[in-house]
Amino acid sequence: MEGESFIQKLNRQKVSYLFIALPALLFFVFQLAPVFISFFWSFTRYDVVHAPRFVGLANYKEILFDDPLFWKAILNTVLYVIGVVPIGVCFSLILAVAIDQKIKFKNFFKSIFFLPTVTAIVAVSVIWKWLYAGEKYGLFNYWIMKLGGQPVDWLASPTWTLLSIMIMSIWAGVGYNMILFLAGLQTIPHVMYEAAEIDGAGFWKKFFHITLPLLRPTIVFVSMMSFIFSFQVFEQVYIMTGGQGGIGGVLNSGLTIVAYLYDKGFQKFQMGYASALAYIIFLCIFALTLINKRLMKTDVEY
Repeated sequence: MEGESFIQKLNRQKVSYLFIALPALLFFVFQLAPVFISFFWSFTRYDVVHAPRFVGLANYKEILFDDPLFWKAILNTVLYVIGVVPIGVCFSLILAVAIDQKIKFKNFFKSIFFLPTVTAIVAVSVIWKWLYAGEKYGLFNYWIMKLGGQPVDWLASPTWTLLSIMIMSIWAGVGYNMILFLAGLQTIPHVMYEAAEIDGAGFWKKFFHITLPLLRPTIVFVSMMSFIFSFQVFEQVYIMTGGQGGIGGVLNSGLTIVAYLYDKGFQKFQMGYASALAYIIFLCIFALTLINKRLMKTDVEY
């Protein structure tokens, strides 16, 4: 402010720092400090009851070379990501393009498809667990039996557990990605579509030669975020398989890496082991994200 003395400016800055101090303190206590503490714990044997005992790289060595369940969780997580991300992104893009057309009740369809996103994932998982219930008790099996088929043990079968979780996750995430794609579609100049129509281009030519190339930055962003979220899947696995022989279901057929971390840290209280798992997960996500970004590197010019 003009005419303000140096002392007045200094006092005003002090007040600003006071407003910043509390959020900064909360961030340090609940975000930054746990990162460093867990990093230290990853080199220890720590069971919450006894003091941490330094063991060096023993946790990492045991995870990578002596823990077959870790590799089972990694395999399930990779299969989950491969199944959920491409299908979910494609469905979201198709819905976004369809809703972006000149159709009636556009806002109604947006709301319907976005509704699962604003619903708590725990509530959604509980509902889908009931839909998947075995024998004649689940809605899916009810209709299968009505059509003359045999009921399926969706969440109690090693064959179907992971696939069932993947189907539910695709359904739950389509609406959020659809909104992102709709936002991306709004950035494409309509003059390009008008010029293509003058040249005689149909819907599919406009889609493949205009929409997809110019929507590529959005596709990259949605794909990367979906990849990161899918690699960290936990709530669905915990809720839907928690009662089927422990987290991950029968024969650990639905066990994912974050669920395995939770089991080690908060059920078996192997905090040092769980901390090492957390940093391995971080390195995996970081490395795969860099690879994914490099593979989908994009430069778009209008």
